[in-house]
Amino acid sequence: MKFSRKAMISIAVIVVLMASGLLVFTQFLGQPKEIVVLETSMGTIEIQLDRQHAPITVNNFVTYVKAGFYDGTVFHRVMPGFIVQAGGFIVNNTEKTTNAPIKLESNNGLSNLAGTIAMARSTQADSATSEFYINLVDNTNLDYSSQNQGYAVFGKVISGLDVVSQIGKVQTSTRNVTISGYGVYPFTDWPVQDIVITKAYMKP
Repeated sequence: MKFSRKAMISIAVIVVLMASGLLVFTQFLGQPKEIVVLETSMGTIEIQLDRQHAPITVNNFVTYVKAGFYDGTVFHRVMPGFIVQAGGFIVNNTEKTTNAPIKLESNNGLSNLAGTIAMARSTQADSATSEFYINLVDNTNLDYSSQNQGYAVFGKVISGLDVVSQIGKVQTSTRNVTISGYGVYPFTDWPVQDIVITKAYMKP
């Protein structure tokens, strides 16, 4: 059977598109999951990152992890039935120096559900640096909406949810901490016994 020149060109185009699609599909399958391991004084937590939906936020978090920034930091804010927060202070209540703030990626389709991780920030939208929090419950009120700039979710806990839950139950008190550009600030939800991230790293 003979094919016209037009038919041959059409067949060639289809073959090229199919090959291209197969290559993209194969590359996607071959990409390893990005998982961050947090070894803490209360146990180990593993977090799977979602670069597809939050590329800027994930890149920022991974940069801090690979630099060893989180090693020795503490969970400085524990609010039962809400969140546990870490990534900005070390055991002597000293604030760490961070990189520049990043653009807010809260409008990415991800929700602040129990077990997800998101970036903490100030009242300014593009102000997140190193601090993050893990949701203890569904906190959809923290999601982006037309009335709320929200907080950027960028991953989820895939192992160690029991550790997160236990952190969320510890006794807290007030600690007066000196904040750069602000002065002394009373942290009312600081754990009485320091909960330390002894090491943070990318899972091989």
